[in-house]
Amino acid sequence: MKWDLRKRGEKIMVNLNPLANALTTIYNNEMRRNRQAIIMPASKLIINVLRTMQKEGYIGEFEFIDDGRSGKIVVQLLGRINKCGPITPRYPLKYKDLLTLPDYVRRYLPSKEIGVLIISTPKGIMTHKDAIKERTGGVALGYVY
Repeated sequence: MKWDLRKRGEKIMVNLNPLANALTTIYNNEMRRNRQAIIMPASKLIINVLRTMQKEGYIGEFEFIDDGRSGKIVVQLLGRINKCGPITPRYPLKYKDLLTLPDYVRRYLPSKEIGVLIISTPKGIMTHKDAIKERTGGVALGYVY
């Protein structure tokens, strides 16, 4: 006999993609003109993506807060993001694909010079422009412009 401690009809939400939730939280707070966004749960992947976005000038400072569980991240927003989001499924990109900008890359960025793709490479998480300079490929995680 199984014991179910939930109330009848109550659903349990499962967080399947924390990076997608983080980017959506940033975008929603940016559209509401909030000065900061709180991202929960925190992970190393999210922190590295935020560092890349900070280096490109899309967000300000961010702070990790350890709450004894998975942690929170408080991000200072600058009002410079028009759109950001995850790329699902995560496409593998070769170096040659980055040079030619395939069709699915054009789907996420409005033009060649506007915005960046965030890519996980063997040399770390970086933008597609940095990946071209490093002459490496990787997996597309998200976009921001």
